[in-house]
Amino acid sequence: MNKYRREFLKIMTLGTLGVATGGLSFKNIGELRSCNDASDINLLLSRINTDLPGLDKVRSSMGDDASAARELMAYFKARQSVNHPIDRSQKKKSFGSIASENDIEAADNALKHVFVGQSAYPPHFVGEDIDWGFRPVPDNEWVWQLNRMNFWSSMGKTYWHTGKDKYAEGWAYQLEDWVRKNPNDEDHSYAWRSIEAGIRGKRWTDLFQYFIDSKFFTPTVLVTFLNSCYDHAEYLHRTYSKGSNWGLMEAEGMAYIAITFPEFKDAEDWSKEAFQRLNNEISIQVYPDGHQNELAMGYHLGSIAWFMRTYDLARMNGYQSFPHSYHTSIERMCEVPMKLCHPDGTNPQFGDAWAGSPGQHRSRLLNWAERFNRADFLYLATDGDEGEEPGSTAYALKDSGLYSMRSGWDKQAICLALKCGPDGGWHSQPDNGTFELSAGGRKLMPDSGCYIYSGDPENRAWFRQTKVHQTITLNGENSAYAPRLLLWQPADDIDKLVVENAGYPDMTHRRALFFVKKKYFVIVDEAYGEATGDVDLHFQLAPGDAVFNKDTFTARSNFKDGWNVSVKTLEQIGMKMLEEEGQVSFEYTKKEPRPAFCYRVSKDAGTSGIRYTTIVTPYSQDAPDLSAKIMDQPAMGGKGIDLEITENGSTKRIGYKLT
Repeated sequence: MNKYRREFLKIMTLGTLGVATGGLSFKNIGELRSCNDASDINLLLSRINTDLPGLDKVRSSMGDDASAARELMAYFKARQSVNHPIDRSQKKKSFGSIASENDIEAADNALKHVFVGQSAYPPHFVGEDIDWGFRPVPDNEWVWQLNRMNFWSSMGKTYWHTGKDKYAEGWAYQLEDWVRKNPNDEDHSYAWRSIEAGIRGKRWTDLFQYFIDSKFFTPTVLVTFLNSCYDHAEYLHRTYSKGSNWGLMEAEGMAYIAITFPEFKDAEDWSKEAFQRLNNEISIQVYPDGHQNELAMGYHLGSIAWFMRTYDLARMNGYQSFPHSYHTSIERMCEVPMKLCHPDGTNPQFGDAWAGSPGQHRSRLLNWAERFNRADFLYLATDGDEGEEPGSTAYALKDSGLYSMRSGWDKQAICLALKCGPDGGWHSQPDNGTFELSAGGRKLMPDSGCYIYSGDPENRAWFRQTKVHQTITLNGENSAYAPRLLLWQPADDIDKLVVENAGYPDMTHRRALFFVKKKYFVIVDEAYGEATGDVDLHFQLAPGDAVFNKDTFTARSNFKDGWNVSVKTLEQIGMKMLEEEGQVSFEYTKKEPRPAFCYRVSKDAGTSGIRYTTIVTPYSQDAPDLSAKIMDQPAMGGKGIDLEITENGSTKRIGYKLT
């Protein structure tokens, strides 16, 4: 290292940093860098509009690199012209109140280079000399998410929470280390997928707010940080994953950098491009019924945040770049979890979605209630203590092919959500016709979930199979997406839904579902067309004991307390009841066995179709005595159906007619 560079680093780093935690001793931050010398500050200054108000001292110091860097540092510490959700004025008020126990644990681990990648896996030590490409498990999600640095956010919160400089010092070291080791090239593609760059683009502006007032956020760190932010924004400006949730994160990262650092000469171009993309994507990705087009609840909720946060940041800083319709679309998106989620607040697990925990949406709903002045959101957020009960117990998201029926809005209510929608892409599953059922606060017939993304293709494929969902298959093969809504008719006494999916060549599955007296369900499944083979009707129960009676074609869960469910299909010639392999995944990388079964009838060339009639009954004590029969045996796939239901000796006629 030449004498000039040593002096430059000495001035800029304000001395030697000595972090000693967990047995690690870090060198002078400046010594870690192979590129933060005069060329770095000159590069940064070439990227900044030094003619802007407040940058006159930086401009007059140009030519004296160390002085220019110090003046730039002073400018950013004093700057008050940019607003951000992480408000530096709240730092003192955040003492002892901002970081959770998990944040503090993650921050302390991070000081020891014990990092969390994909959170389903345990933290791992990645070396005293950090290996940012470390892969402790076969799942690439670990290393990809490692390079989103969620633990840095925990370090920022913990720094404010405790006031301890070691978190700022450790973060500064790690930032320098990451930038030095991870140029945007093919060898470091694990760190530079556009989704990771977009997440960092947003997250790093948070970190700027958390750490800018620390003595360890030195001019050296500032130069490294801002140059990398510029590189991120330029990369995101060149990259556009249209029609995907990736595109939202790319735009968000670019927008956050542009708005937080308007001093960059290209900031206006970045912000305009980001705003245009988000305005485009809300039209491309969000159906008129409000659901995001990947049809998985986790990505739907993520998309709400990605659309909303940039909108809010723009308005905080005086940008008028989004029409009123943009905000209205977000409000419709926020209605989706209210309409589809179970009474305890858990998600239907359609596609790449996980149930989550009861009450998980409470804070979201509270925020949305205030934002949109929605009494129904407030009702759900406060468990009915405030606001007003939603106006219906049945909802149809017709564009998305998602439907729900419930007995009420209390936590013990019966609730069924059904899916028969378009292809949602990689995060969707070929499961049209499937449903989830809950009652008494218990998931009685949950969807299988997805288990894993990367590193285990065999299990990824297993959980995607049509036959592990509550629907019909032909010869056990996966179905195609070809949905059609034939009837949606909610009412006080019976909710009626009739959908079809032409999922196989020469075979269509029609499912008619009746929610009778808000107590039980009658399902009529018709598989019609010229195809031949085994037509299987699959059902799965929640993990636990089950009782099968193959003589009466009945299966039921067998929980000792609380609610259970009974599934009974009407006997017909040639029908068999078969137990199947059943698994369910409620969390990423975790799965457990559960009861599963199917009814099978073989369809030959002389048979126009196969019809199954099934009664699904959730109950808390004794199951009611229910039976059903179809009147007049109409043609398969015809204009309607007429059934007689007998409940404890009393008969009732139900059915549907198509116009």
